[in-house]
Amino acid sequence: MVSLKKDFVDNMFSVEGKVALVTGATGALGKVLAKAYGYAGAKVMMTGRNAAKLQELEAEFKAEDIECAYYAADPAKEEDVAALMKATVEKYGEINILAVCHGFNKPQNILEQSVADWQYIMDADCKSVYVVCKYVAEQMVAQGKGGKMVVVTSQRSKRGMAGYTGYCTSKGGADLMVSSMACDLSAKYGINVNSLCPTVFRSELTEWMFDPESAVYQNFMKREPIGRLAEPEDFVGYAIFLSSDASNYITGANCDCSGGYLTC
Repeated sequence: MVSLKKDFVDNMFSVEGKVALVTGATGALGKVLAKAYGYAGAKVMMTGRNAAKLQELEAEFKAEDIECAYYAADPAKEEDVAALMKATVEKYGEINILAVCHGFNKPQNILEQSVADWQYIMDADCKSVYVVCKYVAEQMVAQGKGGKMVVVTSQRSKRGMAGYTGYCTSKGGADLMVSSMACDLSAKYGINVNSLCPTVFRSELTEWMFDPESAVYQNFMKREPIGRLAEPEDFVGYAIFLSSDASNYITGANCDCSGGYLTC
């Protein structure tokens, strides 16, 4: 017997009326995903460490009639995240979607990289994911409605690279954490947890890689079947999909959105 309903198909990609918490909201990808959720009708709580940039972002979004707010917090600090949860629930009553978009890297050869620098990367890219997801999971469980978590990691979680002993380790750990969290949270609590694994996308830090005449760009193109590097907008569809009912049977997945980089 076919149980498919037209209403489900008509609304399966909808996030309208949901509350989306976006970390790293002032970054290139975080800003785009936060705005996308807002355009799609979600109420957006934006967070990051820079209150001034968050305030500017709030004003920009509200000028486009996006329902949003912000709370400055360091995602690696438990006390900050606890305060962020409190502020979000006080403002919007609940949390239905989490999009983890923050990250940090300081490329160094292991022979030059200090243990402190390596640990900072691990705290910024792995511990922080655990802390944010733990607190959001507790809130979602208390609500009893399930939820969606989308964690942005990297294709570097699957491939090593010179100078990336911190970054590759942290992103690989985050991807395994996502799969493990799905085992903890999905069947019992209805919380889907997935990660997006992009390749290089345009930002202030990566703009230099987009010069078609550069050796770096040309080397990337040898392993990019799609024929270009990514723009932050390229990940909006995937994020909305993983945040909506359309992805109800997907959890624990490390989703390749690298333009085919991992296939070559």
